[in-house]
Amino acid sequence: MSIILDTMPVTARRTLLTLLWSTAAISMAQAAAAQAPARKVHRPAAVRDSTKRKRNIVWPVVPVLPGALLPASRIVAYYGNPLSTGMGILGAIPPQQMLDKLAATAQEWAKADSTHTVRPALQLIATVAQDHKGVDGKYRVRHSDSLIAKVAGWAEQRNWLMFLDVQVGWSTVPAELQRFIPWLRKPWVHLALDPEFAMYDGRIPGKKFGTLDARDINYAIEFLAKIVDEEHLPPKVLVVHRFTDDMLTNYRLIKKDPRVQVVIDMDGNGGPQVKKHMYDIIVAPHPVQFTGFKLFYKQDQPMMTLAQVLALQPMPLYIQYQ
Repeated sequence: MSIILDTMPVTARRTLLTLLWSTAAISMAQAAAAQAPARKVHRPAAVRDSTKRKRNIVWPVVPVLPGALLPASRIVAYYGNPLSTGMGILGAIPPQQMLDKLAATAQEWAKADSTHTVRPALQLIATVAQDHKGVDGKYRVRHSDSLIAKVAGWAEQRNWLMFLDVQVGWSTVPAELQRFIPWLRKPWVHLALDPEFAMYDGRIPGKKFGTLDARDINYAIEFLAKIVDEEHLPPKVLVVHRFTDDMLTNYRLIKKDPRVQVVIDMDGNGGPQVKKHMYDIIVAPHPVQFTGFKLFYKQDQPMMTLAQVLALQPMPLYIQYQ
């Protein structure tokens, strides 16, 4: 299986991994076993234990400071990069069309759940992992302040939020965050980390799934909390993407700091049954603070309805579209 995965594009590998752990895949395997009794069906441990792991889960209650976005609001974000049509909806269609589409999507969420104020957001992949070393050998490219300013302008003109998304490649979280300080001083700019492309084991981004540890998340929390204190800002939001167990290690050690609201975003793609199952085994049993859920316009076939997402427990307060 590892040889097959190594030859696949990262999006295809993500889909395959999700399917292998899904209830749908298990049902198909059991059906095949019924037709061929001699064949032994392996049921992944993560699936075998999913019911037990969901019992007695206590989600931490962190004090809510004045001006905090969560839990009173739901953030609805469009993800990507204007320089790429393949990274997400933010760059897949012309800017004005994209902005109008996000405004309409936010209205749909407001109608679906009137108990939460909807805050639209643009999530720019500002540091992008790549499959070649680059000029400094870090397997990532840092996009310019002019690009960040362009997307920030789109958000600020509409009183929307902005997230700076970071894929560190062979770099580190501390090394990549310093350049964003001027932007994060703005009260409406927040941060996201993508462990999928954090390659601390020296492998090539996109060839294997990466990982971040609680120490990386805690560094980002302390980094943001310091900015909050220095600039007298409302709490920042820190989004951490995840769709495998190993993608985020030692989650229990992640700090609970009311100055930084941590969202664990379920980042896998697939059909509704697959995605619900992955949420139930990867996010729900691992309480941190808040949860998020990503929807893919292309890879989710069909894409989950708003009602299906709202039925998830715990209910996601951060929704991202790619």
